[in-house]
Amino acid sequence: METLIVRPENKEQLEAIKAFLKALKINFEKKEYTENYDPEFVKTIKVAEERADYKTIDPHNLWESLK
Repeated sequence: METLIVRPENKEQLEAIKAFLKALKINFEKKEYTENYDPEFVKTIKVAEERADYKTIDPHNLWESLK
């Protein structure tokens, strides 16, 4: 069995999808979107990007990238 992730662009689309699923007697669950990362962590990463305070690692040449 597969799980489908549907992202309607507006409330009208959302209501149409819900009505369609109900008409076909397909069970569904509502899940609110939440940010996966701690906001403080995201802020730290963005500050480091702005300062160019990071190192790019080439996965094909790992040990040379770390020097």
